[in-house]
Amino acid sequence: MSREERDAPRVSWEIRQDDCREVMASMAASSVDAIVTDPPYGLSFMGKGWDHGVPGVEFWAEAMRVAKPGAHLLAFGGTRTYHRLACAIEDAGWEVRDCVMWVYGSGFPKSLDVSKAIDKAAGAKREVVGSAVTAPATDDARKWQGWGTALKPAWEPIIVARKPLVGTVAASVLEHCTGAINVDGCRIGMMTQEEIARSGRSTTGMFAKGGLDWSRSGKEPQGRWPANFIHDGSEEATAPMGEAARYFYCAKASKADRGEGNSHPTVKPTELMRYLCRLVTPPGGVVLDPFMGSGSTGKAASLESFRFIGIEREAEYAEIARHRIQAALEGQEPDLFVRSARTRKIEEAKP
Repeated sequence: MSREERDAPRVSWEIRQDDCREVMASMAASSVDAIVTDPPYGLSFMGKGWDHGVPGVEFWAEAMRVAKPGAHLLAFGGTRTYHRLACAIEDAGWEVRDCVMWVYGSGFPKSLDVSKAIDKAAGAKREVVGSAVTAPATDDARKWQGWGTALKPAWEPIIVARKPLVGTVAASVLEHCTGAINVDGCRIGMMTQEEIARSGRSTTGMFAKGGLDWSRSGKEPQGRWPANFIHDGSEEATAPMGEAARYFYCAKASKADRGEGNSHPTVKPTELMRYLCRLVTPPGGVVLDPFMGSGSTGKAASLESFRFIGIEREAEYAEIARHRIQAALEGQEPDLFVRSARTRKIEEAKP
C-alpha cells in the first residue's frame, strides 16, 4: 500500500460487544493509531456495576500492545480516583505526558447534610420551615448546621499518555504516522461566540478543524496554541477568566447530542471528543475506544473521517452507540428508543 493510499481518509467503524481485554487480545499488535476513551471512574456511579473499579494495569498493557509505537492515549478520569488510573496506565508502560482539565459548571454536589444526619441519628423530627427546608431539632444539629461532606464537582481530568517511541519523534512520524500531536489542526480560534454567530458558523464550540481564525482585517491568524484546559462555557467556569475564556470553549452534551432514549449516564459532548480525536490521530488513522459506552468517541471519530473500533461490554450501550454513529454519518439526530434488556424481559413476561 502506498503512503497516499494509507493516508486517504476512509470512514469505517465497527463495534464489538465483549470484555475489552478479550477483544484487544484478538487484535493485531501495533494496529491502532490512537486511543481515546472514557473508562469507569470507580465511583459506583448511580449504583452501576460497570463502575465498581478503575481499570487496572492489565487493561492498559493490552491497549499498549495494540497501539503503534508513539501512539497517544487520552483517558478521562474522576477527581477522586484519577491517580489510580494514571498509575495503572504508567505501570503498564505508557509515558504520561500531560493532563487536560475539562471544566464545567453544571455538576451537582453529592454531599451529606451533617445537621440532618445528627437529628436522624437522635430520632429527632425536624420542623418544615420552607419548600424542602427543615430546621435543626437538636442542639448538636444546630451546631453543625451548614456543614457537609463534599465539594461541587466542576472538572474532570483527561490523562494524556504516549506509547514509548522507537527512535525519534521524526522517525516515528515517518514510519508510523504517530508520536506527535496535531497542533495547527486544533488551534483555538480568536472569534467570540457573538462573532461566530454573526458569521453563520456553528456555535456549538470554539474547536473547529483548521481553527475559527478569522479577524476583522480579513487575515487568518494561526489562533491560540491548544492548551491543557477546556471549559463548557458556563458562567461559573468562565467568570474568573475574563476575556481569556473565549479560547477554550466546548459545550456539554445536549439532549440532541446524546440522542433520544440514550440511557448512559456519562455522555461526553461530541465537539469535545472530535477535538480530542483530531489532536492525537493522524489523517485516516484508527481510533480505538475500549470503554465505548454509548459511542461518543465513535461518533466524533467518524465525523472527523477517522476509522473507529469501539468495544463495549453492555449490549444496551453498544446498540445505542450503533444508532448514534450511523445517525451522525447520515446527518440526522438519533431517535434511539433503545429498551434495556431488563425492560424487554419484563415486557416479554407480561401475559
